[in-house]
Amino acid sequence: MTAGSLGEVVARLSKAQKPSAGTPAYSRFVNRRIGRVLAAAAFLGGRTPNQVSIASGLCSLAGIALIATVRPSFGLAVAVTLLLVAGYGLDSADGQLARLRGGGSPLGEWLDHMIDAVKIVLLHSAVLVSFYRFDAFSNELILLIPLAYLCLSSVLFFGLILIDQLRRGNGGVQKPNVRGDSVLKSLLIAPTDYGVLCLVFLAFGIPSLFAALYGALLAINLLFLAAAVVKWYREMAALQPVRG
Repeated sequence: MTAGSLGEVVARLSKAQKPSAGTPAYSRFVNRRIGRVLAAAAFLGGRTPNQVSIASGLCSLAGIALIATVRPSFGLAVAVTLLLVAGYGLDSADGQLARLRGGGSPLGEWLDHMIDAVKIVLLHSAVLVSFYRFDAFSNELILLIPLAYLCLSSVLFFGLILIDQLRRGNGGVQKPNVRGDSVLKSLLIAPTDYGVLCLVFLAFGIPSLFAALYGALLAINLLFLAAAVVKWYREMAALQPVRG
């Protein structure tokens, strides 16, 4: 494939996007566009998808380290948000770059998921450490919010990965999502988007505001997980093992 200009590569990528069904608003309208530009730049720079995945992990790790080690302030909030948003953009870019180069690999998929698994655990752990270290709140019960978010994120991540594998291994067929491409649905499920969580860190310099927004996202995601578990249970109960 000829390289072309940045704009030409971005245009090619825009025609080879994954389906939008069931995609939250930030990922659909913001992160994929950021990822396209980053993927195009990586392609023109001769980078591989795995290198982009590692860059994504390093950006996220840098932001997470700042959360745990630096006292909350406006400057910190901006720096953390920029690093987390960049990490998430690169997380979209690695897959787009792989498609541009002709397809991904098992190694690439494994690396991407491993980085995601580490990131979601460390992010909420860093918030827990920050709340504890810098005494932003007199009531220690506030520490339960990041702890609960950590548990929720791990369970949801594992559930999503496992449900996909069980569908493939037991003859499950994804039904066409007729209404899944609607903008309204993307907006309604936006609070479940990791990108929205990244943006909440803009309030990290004001502990009370951050805790309120962070806690609200936790509550919404708990409701989403409960609904997802009911749906998955019914779907798994309807599957029949494939006989060899």
